[in-house]
Amino acid sequence: MSLERKICFAYAAILLAVASINYIPGLTDDTGLAFGVFALDVFDDALHLASALWALVAALVSVRAARIFLLLFGAAYLGDGGFGILAGWGFLDFGIFTNESLGFSLSPLRIAANLPHLLLGGVALAAGIVSARRA
Repeated sequence: MSLERKICFAYAAILLAVASINYIPGLTDDTGLAFGVFALDVFDDALHLASALWALVAALVSVRAARIFLLLFGAAYLGDGGFGILAGWGFLDFGIFTNESLGFSLSPLRIAANLPHLLLGGVALAAGIVSARRA
């Protein structure tokens, strides 16, 4: 099995775990913040579940499908994390369309809230680019 497909399987598992955070007692605080940092709503859960299913299908179909997932998912999630830093809201859950901009901030809480998308997106995009160059 190719490295690209293994990475997609890992992303499917990670994203399924993220989609389940709100439903596991103890992972959210009294205010509904996951790990005390960010709130996940139904839109976020649906996004993570759809992304997990996309990663799983890509891993099962082919190396090419896995590469496409890594490139597109990576660009989308990395961009979403960047928008989170710039505006306080991402675009994948429609936050920038439904909420007023909070403005640019490099506060530790803003960084922590967007770090998962920055990391997941950055790693996936890098893996996709490396894979595409090898092909």
